[in-house]
Amino acid sequence: MDASSRIRAGWAWLAAPELWSRRRTAGEVVLALVLGLMAAGTEELTGGEGSRLFVVGASAALLSLLRRRMPTPVLAVSGVLAPLMSGFAPLLMVVGWSAGRRIVGAGRALAAFTVAYFLFVGTMLLDNWTQQGPMTLVLLATLYFLATTVVPGLASRYWTQRRTLLHALQQRNAQLLWERAMVAGQARLRERQRIAQDMHDSLGHQLALISVHTGALEVDPELTGRQREAVGVLREASVAAMHELREVVGILRDGVEGPAPVDESGRAARGTAGIEGLVESARSAGNAVELRCAGEVRPLAAAADHAAYRIVQEALTNAFKHAPGAPIAVELRYEPDSFVVEIVSGAAAAAAPGEVVSGGQGLTGLRERARLVGGIVHAGPADGGGFRVAGVLPYGVVEAAPFVAAEDDFRQQSPRAALGNGGPVMDWTVSERELAMGGKRRSRGGGLALGCGIALAALLVLGVAAVFGMFFLVGSVSEGMIDPAQYESVRVGADEDEVRDRLPSGDTIATAGLSGKGPQEPAGSACLVLMSSEVGDDVDTEPVFRFCFKGGKLIEKKSYEVSR
Repeated sequence: MDASSRIRAGWAWLAAPELWSRRRTAGEVVLALVLGLMAAGTEELTGGEGSRLFVVGASAALLSLLRRRMPTPVLAVSGVLAPLMSGFAPLLMVVGWSAGRRIVGAGRALAAFTVAYFLFVGTMLLDNWTQQGPMTLVLLATLYFLATTVVPGLASRYWTQRRTLLHALQQRNAQLLWERAMVAGQARLRERQRIAQDMHDSLGHQLALISVHTGALEVDPELTGRQREAVGVLREASVAAMHELREVVGILRDGVEGPAPVDESGRAARGTAGIEGLVESARSAGNAVELRCAGEVRPLAAAADHAAYRIVQEALTNAFKHAPGAPIAVELRYEPDSFVVEIVSGAAAAAAPGEVVSGGQGLTGLRERARLVGGIVHAGPADGGGFRVAGVLPYGVVEAAPFVAAEDDFRQQSPRAALGNGGPVMDWTVSERELAMGGKRRSRGGGLALGCGIALAALLVLGVAAVFGMFFLVGSVSEGMIDPAQYESVRVGADEDEVRDRLPSGDTIATAGLSGKGPQEPAGSACLVLMSSEVGDDVDTEPVFRFCFKGGKLIEKKSYEVSR
């Protein structure tokens, strides 16, 4: 295996179990470099130099790259190295954030952070044992670890769990939509099959009877030529109606529309090419129908072409029923931007014989059919009497408006978005959209409230710890400070136990860094260094008192100033 293959294999192991994109890879490398430079720069500011700066920077960069693959070991190692290397504070925040979201299980996460905490505190105690008291070190280490590691870990874990919950809700929502689409589709299919069966059993039987009787009547020798021609029209109309009924029944049963019938020219017989046939049939029935065309003929989309045919068919049917014998004018206009079909019937010369059978749904169906293809239909009385039906249809295909508006969609989880382009599209009722919008608002409000609550609780804990630390620090100052009168009252040669009982213990962070400064200590002696309650002459110096003991006696006391 060559070097490049090993590098790729190592990077694949480092990135597992996720697949890193180039953008993620570049981001991780940049973050590692930034953390390494910050660690080395901070170390240099605190007095580090030489190879130590390189080791600190390289360690921070390496731990940053390993934190995703090995969150628990990196957290433990960072807890050990942070007290020894002052530049590891930014790395601790990043490692805490990563470990909080990547350690699986609350128990494992608690154990990992607890181990890291004890390693952090233990290392700090070992490194600073001689400079200040253990309780002070534990308090400061706890506050530092809480602020740099625990709080980022808790925030990251909450954010990750909330994102996972939202993703699960979105998947559940998509699954429910798909299941509802399946149930609704099955219900529609059963209802369409029932309607198809009823239409076939009732209308098919009646149309077959009409066709048989008109066929027999057409060959009756007692009929005149005019009567035989009228009967022939009836028979052809009944046969055409039976063919259309079979097509409708097939669509209802299978849910798929078959190929449209065509005429001799290859154009759809139930499109604009079939309008001339409708006019001829109307003339054969004895009506005066005029057909006019204007403009350059242009092809229409299949749905719009069929809608034009149905508009003319319905308008002629209404004219036959309500104004028999009245002249009818059919005009087709190919405008530059749309196709216009207009049917105007004159006023009825006489009342229609017998009862006019009308379902009252013809014009409503025409308007809906035109709307679905992006057009409009107008119907109403014409000037000078009569009735006028006009339709305006587009040449191209117009997409229907989406059932679910984007602003009302539940986190952009419309059925099409959730199930892919091949999934079923369903209509949501108003109540369901309002419920989804309400749920979205509640989830955002609830998540914001919960997040604010967690952040407030964390800040409260830190605040309480900080107040406790300040109180402890102020109280501990008295353990390392005396006034000049106390210093003067102590006599050289006094018993060590007696002097120590009269003086503070000096076990406080306030006296950290005072030992080892000033005049040379007597050989073999143990010295106690305390601060003075008075302020020195210079802001950069601190007046102190030193008491040195040897052999159970106070052998020396000195007053001097040290530089902080």
